[in-house]
Amino acid sequence: MTPQAHGVITSFDPEVGLGEVDVDGVTLPFHCIAIADGSRNIEVGAEVTVSSTRRFGRVEASRISRRAG
Repeated sequence: MTPQAHGVITSFDPEVGLGEVDVDGVTLPFHCIAIADGSRNIEVGAEVTVSSTRRFGRVEASRISRRAG
């Protein structure tokens, strides 16, 4: 995956702050602190720009930003 890629939020549980984003068929988990605008909430189906990082021995989504549209 490139440093900045486009993806779609496929799941998000606001109660625990965990979700997943699909980037070119690869599912990356994320925690709400990875949402760049600081809101800690994002809608399922939202189109996003995302980077990836290695945390706790796995690849996770980071710097998640909603795409303008």
